[in-house]
Amino acid sequence: MSIQNAIGPRSAPKEFMGGYLDMLALVERLHRLLLDVIKDEFERVGVLEINAVQALLLYNIGDNEVTAGELKSRGYYQGSNVSYNLKKLVEMGFMHHERCEIDRRSVRVRLTQKGREIRDVVGDLFARHAEGLESRNMLDFNAMEDNNASLRRLERFWSDQIRYIY
Repeated sequence: MSIQNAIGPRSAPKEFMGGYLDMLALVERLHRLLLDVIKDEFERVGVLEINAVQALLLYNIGDNEVTAGELKSRGYYQGSNVSYNLKKLVEMGFMHHERCEIDRRSVRVRLTQKGREIRDVVGDLFARHAEGLESRNMLDFNAMEDNNASLRRLERFWSDQIRYIY
């Protein structure tokens, strides 16, 4: 049985389907490019002990104190990836961890000074990018907001597929 037969006939117009597949490929490429840009920045500043995924994790945690479950529920990371990377970041001194007083099974993490320095490198990189995009008129604010709204709708659609279809 082919995949097509298993999922039923496609009803989306060919043009829409093509656009959707282009968008999926672009989202995937953009994520990989973002990780490459972060990796290059860390190579430029001489920080070689941390990878781009870990740096982005530190950036997303910011000044918060969180659990791995909270990071997963926010949709940032897959479970095994977040657990592995949090463990590594604690071992390398980028994060503190401690058991929750209420639920002893849960571990809360927060950035150390070393982790905040990494967060700041990523934040400075993003600020330079925002300034460059704006100064070169590559994206205006309204276009960016329209893109963000479209991506949020896609995120909501995919989340609903996971919650309600399966």
